[in-house]
Amino acid sequence: MIQYNNFFNDIMLLTANNIVSLKLFLFIILILIFSIVIDVVFGELPVKIHPVVIIGNLTDIFKNIFIKIKNRFSGLLLFLVMLITTSLIVFLIYYISSFNVIIIFIVYSVLLSSTFSINMLLKTAIDVKNDLNESIDKARKSVSYLVSRSTDELTESFIVSAVIESLTENITDSFIAPVFYYFIISLIILYTEIDYKLYLLLLVPVLYRLCNTLDAMVGYKTDDLRYIGYIPAKIDDILNYIPARIAGIYVVISAYILKMDWKNAYKIMKRDAGTCPSPNSGYTMASTAGALNIQLIKKETYILGDNNKDIIVDDIEKAVKLSKLTIILFTISIISLLILIQVIL
Repeated sequence: MIQYNNFFNDIMLLTANNIVSLKLFLFIILILIFSIVIDVVFGELPVKIHPVVIIGNLTDIFKNIFIKIKNRFSGLLLFLVMLITTSLIVFLIYYISSFNVIIIFIVYSVLLSSTFSINMLLKTAIDVKNDLNESIDKARKSVSYLVSRSTDELTESFIVSAVIESLTENITDSFIAPVFYYFIISLIILYTEIDYKLYLLLLVPVLYRLCNTLDAMVGYKTDDLRYIGYIPAKIDDILNYIPARIAGIYVVISAYILKMDWKNAYKIMKRDAGTCPSPNSGYTMASTAGALNIQLIKKETYILGDNNKDIIVDDIEKAVKLSKLTIILFTISIISLLILIQVIL
């Protein structure tokens, strides 16, 4: 374990004047930067060691046990058991890696990178665009991995719409939200005297990813999941409430910088975001639809934006550029805020 009377004394403790240790501040900033670089350059971790895959496998085990309870208590049990299990695993990782500063830095950077998916999010959209340029059947198969709807008979415009919807909806939970919660826990450990600061720094974004994974696995209103999925879905809705709206605003700002129709992006976001079944997913989708002056349509579910022009394959690339800039601007904002608060306090 890290001994608090040695190197990490400066990282873990506050000075007599309540000035936060510069080492802890730099540790937090550098982990965030390195984790983003790892994800952008290398993409996802191998499946066998990917934390989200491990969480998913454990969820499957406990789901099969608790799903037999035919009321919403089953979802609460699933959530609590996975919360405890994940917390223990993260603590074990923290304990094992904390004997050395370099080791803990590498481990934290890699694990934090696993809580978001910038590389895969953007690459998947471009891959479907390339498939669509080759063959609509190939594109239908590719997009079937991104959306829950049937893709067998989707036309080109509906394929493009599905890709942009999937891309922009996932901006929130694939990056904005985990980094937002990393920022919140960073402020807490920087400016309060609590124990196990470095453990909490890793635990909080991982627990967000846990909640998001639970929702993705059981949060559907099907006959078999309507009980066990209710509480995980509601928790995910609560956790994404603020990040989703922040993400929507950043899409509007990005549209302005890219000289897209930012006024329409804001207008459509305000008008249409609430028409989606999810209380959060519509903010980035609707603002993107407005910025590109297109309609994003999921049949019998929602229509986002106005039909100002036909949706075309090239709109995928525009949506990718918009998403990239949204991620970049949010990252810059978080780092700048941490620096500003450090300077002021």
